[in-house]
Amino acid sequence: MTGCRPEDRPIRLYIQKGVINLNKPSGPTSHEVTAWIKRILDLKKVGHGGTLDPRVTGVLPIMLEDATKISHILLSSDKEYVGLMRLHKSVSEAKLLKVFSEFEGPIYQMPPLKSAVKRRRRKRMIYKMNLLELDGKDLLFKVRCESGTYIRVLCHEIGKSLGVGANMYELRRTFSNPFGEDEGVTMHDLIDSYVLWREDGEEKYLRRNILPMEDALKHLPKIYIKDSAVDAICYGAYLAAPGILKIEKDISVGDTVALFTRKEEVVALAMAKMPLKRGGSYKKGIVADTNRVLMPPNTYPKCWKRAGVAEW
Repeated sequence: MTGCRPEDRPIRLYIQKGVINLNKPSGPTSHEVTAWIKRILDLKKVGHGGTLDPRVTGVLPIMLEDATKISHILLSSDKEYVGLMRLHKSVSEAKLLKVFSEFEGPIYQMPPLKSAVKRRRRKRMIYKMNLLELDGKDLLFKVRCESGTYIRVLCHEIGKSLGVGANMYELRRTFSNPFGEDEGVTMHDLIDSYVLWREDGEEKYLRRNILPMEDALKHLPKIYIKDSAVDAICYGAYLAAPGILKIEKDISVGDTVALFTRKEEVVALAMAKMPLKRGGSYKKGIVADTNRVLMPPNTYPKCWKRAGVAEW
């Protein structure tokens, strides 16, 4: 048996496989913040989990080196925002609540002129809209939504539905699944902890501000696999039923799942090929199709024989 628990990785490997729940300040773009962190930590690759406009603050997940392989998971995760909307004319709270309820569910949006994607009509899901406070023409709101929802456009559309017009005045992202703002790290925190490590050898604060990449996958369903199946998965093999150690929760066909070792290390991302029940026991069949390997081959000993399938 080899490998180690994520929190016990040597500090350089820990950074290489790390994520940062960054509390983005107002001013810089997401790309600028990413470039600064890349330079500060002296890394070759750094990515982020969802663009925030320069004036927007809040949760911006940052993936370091090897963790950039899971960027697509964080980019597509659900988001939550708290914002200040300014109406062009006052309306009643009852009318506001009615219009808010009408925007819950699927909506269609056209990205703004200045956006990072092609301008075409897109369907997005608004899970919940809450009115937090109303003061004259200013209203504080919270929205839980699908990734890729443009809140500035949403405010404009709400203003049109109210018949008075509206625009977004301030915005903060409070949640990007699975990260919340309460555990956010500032740029100053990160820089200070990095300097403490480089100059004094103190790792504690850097390990507090950088999290293992496994923390960014805790919202995905997990399948724990046997040590004897790990290396085959690292070479892209399917996961067969005999390779399962434990199933954390019910899984449906087509779900993206994370394959973990018994030491809580992520091995790969995969797509479920059969329905699985928490605590279930399975003896045959292809369970999951590996589509993103996250652990280098030969981390665990080779114990497999059949080409392309991890069974033992």
